[in-house]
Amino acid sequence: MRTITAELLFEAQNTLGEGPLWHPTQACLYWVDIEAGDLYQSQPGRQSFTKNHFDTPLGAYCFTAQGGFILATGDGFLAWEGDETQPSLMWNPLPGRAGVRLNDGKVDPAGRFWAGSMDTQQVKGELYRLDPDGGQHTLLHNIGISNGLGWSPDRKRMYYTDSLKRTIFTFDYELESGAISNPRPFVQLPDDGSDVVPDGLCVDDEGCVWSAQWHGWQVVRYDPQGNSLMAVSVPAQRVTSCCFGGDRWDQLFITTARTGLSEVELGDQPHAGDLFVVQTNTTGQVTNFFGGSR
Repeated sequence: MRTITAELLFEAQNTLGEGPLWHPTQACLYWVDIEAGDLYQSQPGRQSFTKNHFDTPLGAYCFTAQGGFILATGDGFLAWEGDETQPSLMWNPLPGRAGVRLNDGKVDPAGRFWAGSMDTQQVKGELYRLDPDGGQHTLLHNIGISNGLGWSPDRKRMYYTDSLKRTIFTFDYELESGAISNPRPFVQLPDDGSDVVPDGLCVDDEGCVWSAQWHGWQVVRYDPQGNSLMAVSVPAQRVTSCCFGGDRWDQLFITTARTGLSEVELGDQPHAGDLFVVQTNTTGQVTNFFGGSR
């Protein structure tokens, strides 16, 4: 399998960097530090970045067609208009569930925001969908760690990761209704004692899935049949997610984490928790807005 190497982009030193998204009209990169509750934004030219802090774990977010954000947090789905405004509650499917929070999320091609919860102790996480008309849906139950989401370019398949099951699943997807059906394993990593599990993902214009591997030091590209094609080597053990962006949508941005690593391990990987980028020979799908195109 061919391997290319990612380059350092930002020394963010995130505890749990996640959820990179390229903003289509602002031409900048966003990402989160989940445990810190911080939302990051790169500045023009990608020479620096700023961040906004929230008093709750921030698992994922999306851009709205009106210019704001929906946040997937430890307190449920929150609407945030940006700048100095305070977020407001839209839907909390998690009340009274200690130790459970929303994790990874993504907007589908029809403008709906999907995000899942994680409950590693009881495997009682779920997958939710928040619709622009206010509709609230629970699609899946008994999830360990709800993670990477993506849709095929023909809008007929949805990819979804349960990291605790070491599996990326594929579903039949109906664009008009948002219904999913016929789940089956797309990629299942072996339970070989290595602790390598699939984490966040994105799908390129050729229908290939790029999956970040927690504990794996890499992102792996799979063809639509689930065969591994190439790897992106990352100088951090806990690779968390990836997205396409840049002027031509041909750069892959990669987040990593440093949470749980010992001082010795951090000494061996000083860029754990930083942001990386690699030039690819393909292009990614444009980031979807909640509520449809802007």
